[in-house]
Amino acid sequence: MNLPSPDLEYSLQSYFENIEDHDLKTIVSFFKPETVRKNDFFLRAGKSSTKLSFIQSGFLRIFTETEKKEVTQWISTKGYFITDLSSFMAACPARWNIQALTDTEIYSIDKEDYEALHQLVPQWYKLEKAFIIHCFITLETRVLTHLSMTAEERYTAFFNENRELFTHIPLQYIASMLGMTSETFSRIRNKTAHENF
Repeated sequence: MNLPSPDLEYSLQSYFENIEDHDLKTIVSFFKPETVRKNDFFLRAGKSSTKLSFIQSGFLRIFTETEKKEVTQWISTKGYFITDLSSFMAACPARWNIQALTDTEIYSIDKEDYEALHQLVPQWYKLEKAFIIHCFITLETRVLTHLSMTAEERYTAFFNENRELFTHIPLQYIASMLGMTSETFSRIRNKTAHENF
């Protein structure tokens, strides 16, 4: 028997305020455990995103490839949900590659079961709206941070909130995510380390 993750239940409660306990248990029951091995792809650009997953442990990198380079959009960690949202919701081709940087344990709900929640959970329309709003607020916050902060401010803010990534993830991915060249990233990293010494 696959037991639900208490982390998943806690995260769903944080997304869905005032959710009824029986509705929470119904939703959680559809999430099934999976493992994405290091370097394997959770999703490739151009394919259809058919599942929404919760990260129990590990790291997944969201990125795209241009003619000249790869661009990292985000690195998702424990406690986050992962999918290509536009593809999952609108059944269009995914724009992002999602690849495991470590062996990653996830809980996934497939699109068919996700759609079934409309019939099984009476408040699902409100809950889904709250979930999507949360996703867009997170995205808007990232965009605002990227546009309004200097490179050094972005580095400092991200480092303070995600210190563990700096010892587990290749630093060029973090540099790309912060919109910096590797050289700029290294210069700021060295300066910050010197100031904090």
